[in-house]
Amino acid sequence: MKPFHLLNAHCRRLKSFLMKQDSFPAFLSTSCQALSKKKKVNGYEDINQEKYASLVQTVTTSKYRHQTPDKIFEEDSFLYGKVVKTKSSQKTSEPKVPKKLFPLSNPNKVILSVEKTDPSIPLKISLPSRSQMTNGNVPSVTRILQQTMPMEQAFYLERWKQRMIMELGEEGFIEYTAALFSQGKLFHVELEELLLSQEDFSIKQEELSGYLASVQHVLGDIVGVKSLESAVCHSELGYLGLVDCVAKYRDKLCVIDWKTSEKPKPQLRDTFDNPLQVAAYIGAINHDNNYNFQVDYGLIVVAYKDGSPAHPHFMDPDLCLHYWNKWLLRLEEYIEKKEGKQ
Repeated sequence: MKPFHLLNAHCRRLKSFLMKQDSFPAFLSTSCQALSKKKKVNGYEDINQEKYASLVQTVTTSKYRHQTPDKIFEEDSFLYGKVVKTKSSQKTSEPKVPKKLFPLSNPNKVILSVEKTDPSIPLKISLPSRSQMTNGNVPSVTRILQQTMPMEQAFYLERWKQRMIMELGEEGFIEYTAALFSQGKLFHVELEELLLSQEDFSIKQEELSGYLASVQHVLGDIVGVKSLESAVCHSELGYLGLVDCVAKYRDKLCVIDWKTSEKPKPQLRDTFDNPLQVAAYIGAINHDNNYNFQVDYGLIVVAYKDGSPAHPHFMDPDLCLHYWNKWLLRLEEYIEKKEGKQ
């Protein structure tokens, strides 16, 4: 007989003997029982199994099912009850409108007859100096848009800047942005000479050949240039700007804004604040007596360095009015910020 079996037999005989002797301490009987296998008590037996049967089934089987959002919401609803949604004060947020709806066009503008003007010579008005401004320092369209840039747009711009600094370093980034600015300025000069040239045009800056090739198919639709690199001022709203070009594009008189880009911008929304800039120029021209015409259309032309066909983004009167109202909101925001600092 094995030692373990002998030990169990001995315990059984000892237990039988102790049960007959009432005078023995009771703890001896429990010590022998410790050697025998003790049955465990299940604490869940007292729980109402029927009440929570479906819950147990849900918990134990959920890991085998595909957890889609709908299934998760169903289980949450079963466990915690239905979600009670609070009623919002406004069902739909109304679009923000300017406090003062200033007209884009100017019905009171006096248009001089063609005989008193020379249509063959495009207007080119220089930006006024501070001493020439009656209202002091008049902000530019570019400055207003920069200082009222939406947070999301500012975030992506700052992220791009930090990424470029990581790649190029601080000095390299400064050189890169300066080169972009210089390149854009030279591109505008070349375009101006190209639009004014009556003879064969020769490219002076070889690094601009890609940009000029990019806009060739757009230039074929542009005639009747009325102004080039000309300053415009909205005296009533108090801002100024420098308009790239005013000419007819497919028989529609447009404010034309030339842009260069390293990335394709096939959609108007890809140009960010450029439509607001064009709308601001249109409104200023229509209320500036230096210009013997009014404009109802806009055109943003995005040229590419590799010579890829430029993307022309045409803005009809409805679209111009839409962005004009957005511009008025940004102008109001700029004025409020400026007054808050005073």
